[in-house]
Amino acid sequence: MNFLKGTKLHSILGGSCPVCQNESMYKEPNPYVVSKLFEMNERCQSCGTKYKIEPSFFYGAMYVSYPVGIIFAATAFVLSYLVFGLDLIPTYIIIVAVMVISLPIIIRLSRNIWINFFMNYRKTKSV
Repeated sequence: MNFLKGTKLHSILGGSCPVCQNESMYKEPNPYVVSKLFEMNERCQSCGTKYKIEPSFFYGAMYVSYPVGIIFAATAFVLSYLVFGLDLIPTYIIIVAVMVISLPIIIRLSRNIWINFFMNYRKTKSV
């Protein structure tokens, strides 16, 4: 993903620092380690950016998680019902399974999108 470096997409998909994009914001990069899903580094060790701008900053990510979840559910619906031609009940079961399985990814993506609303990439941190 180095070809995306410098774009918000690089930080959103990779979970990297939105300012320097040199390191992960999360203590555990794997979102499926559920006990550490919400544990984030306090600051970026490369550029010193503080991730939690204010207390409860990431509550705003809940507003982002809804449309992200809709995208996952709509994709599951289109694939199962329209492409593979399954009936409605199996399609519903697939949508629920996709939503449960992808929940940690949706949470991380929502946090990444939310913080990228407020921070921009800089090649060097200005003093």
